[in-house]
Amino acid sequence: MKNKLTPSAYFFVGSMLFGLFFGAGNLIFPVHMGQEAGSQVFAATIGFIITATGLPFLGVLAIGMSDVGSLLGLSSRIGKKWGYFFTILLYMTIGPFFALPRTATVSYEIGFSLSMPLKWQKPGLFLFTLVFFGIALFFSLRPGKLLIWVGKVLNPLFLIFLSALIIISIVNPMGMVGDAFVSAPYTQDAFFRGFTEGYHTMDALASLAFGVLVIDALRGLGITDRKEIALSTVKAGFVSVLLMVVIYSCLSYMGAMSIGQLALSENGGIALAQIARYYFGSLGSILLALIVTLACLKTAIGLITACAETFVEMFPNSFSYPKYVVIFTLLGNVIANIGLTQIIRLSIPVLMFLYPLAMVLILLSLFSQFFVNSRIIYITTTITTAVFSIGDALAAMPESVRILRPVNEVLNLYSKMPFFRFGMAWVPPAATGFLIGLAIYLLRRMKTEPVC
Repeated sequence: MKNKLTPSAYFFVGSMLFGLFFGAGNLIFPVHMGQEAGSQVFAATIGFIITATGLPFLGVLAIGMSDVGSLLGLSSRIGKKWGYFFTILLYMTIGPFFALPRTATVSYEIGFSLSMPLKWQKPGLFLFTLVFFGIALFFSLRPGKLLIWVGKVLNPLFLIFLSALIIISIVNPMGMVGDAFVSAPYTQDAFFRGFTEGYHTMDALASLAFGVLVIDALRGLGITDRKEIALSTVKAGFVSVLLMVVIYSCLSYMGAMSIGQLALSENGGIALAQIARYYFGSLGSILLALIVTLACLKTAIGLITACAETFVEMFPNSFSYPKYVVIFTLLGNVIANIGLTQIIRLSIPVLMFLYPLAMVLILLSLFSQFFVNSRIIYITTTITTAVFSIGDALAAMPESVRILRPVNEVLNLYSKMPFFRFGMAWVPPAATGFLIGLAIYLLRRMKTEPVC
């Protein structure tokens, strides 16, 4: 047993965590946000960093510092049935339903589809996803090598390719950020808009899954003491946070500067492709394909591994780890073929519902020692958050759903809530639920403690 790791070991564990988090979605969303925010990019980037970097860091800490060491253990503090429901929903969201298939579709549409004829798009996507998920399956069946492959091989390669694009955009900017046009959503609420844009990365959700992988990696390096695991998680997490803050800032400013030469794109994938072509010509497509594919591949490996390990833990009498790996890989492969646009469109309402619940769980877990893991505080805070995050989820539904009379009437009620236009109507109710739970906890404590 080791008391602590060497600085290089902390770096490689942090590099592994960064590599697991930073997929293609993390590339495309800050670039597109930068294009839309224009001269307001600084405020938008601060908001984005909080939800895309700060919350994932706290999520990893919540797992590393807890005495349960898993999302199921944390969420079961509310109730066993809720624990299973929330854990399954979260893992299926960051796994085969949305995030996992997105890793393949983003790789294909940004890195390869632009160079293929229209009639070959669907067959090309089918063949690409087979190869992509075949590689991911190979590595996912060998979880003991995760630190080596992601932390020491794939992530350094990814950073080298991405750095080349970032450096040349800084040295030779397309335009001045201060002169960049600001799109309507960012003219007044740039910070809050950036805050909710960070939801799209799904990293706060993934942190509750990847935290377990970090703990496994630390134990594999000889760290077994719970306090030392928590401290090592903080140190390794800091490496990941530092890398993400730097890269998010560079990407968002790259997007804002690109408005000087390029029109506002439909999404960050198109923007990245245009920026790469601007600086590197035909070589830009090759460079971008390498960046995106490496980013997505390492994230896909982490997602498959995390999902399989968790389902084995939750249902030990069902399937083995290798069988779960195959099941999730095949399911992700099938869903990937519906296309990137559909995957993103379907995921947004789910994220608007899940993200507030994940944020509340993370914060409660970090401060639970001050109220002795009181179940009533977890219950009241979660219930009030869930009720009002439903309104944010409905507001993110397609127009065809929002115009339905029952949905429209419900949204009219929710729209009266503070922060509803920011997609954060759940915040005041969550705080109220916490205070109610805290009051009940203190009253119960006063009744049970002897009077001096």
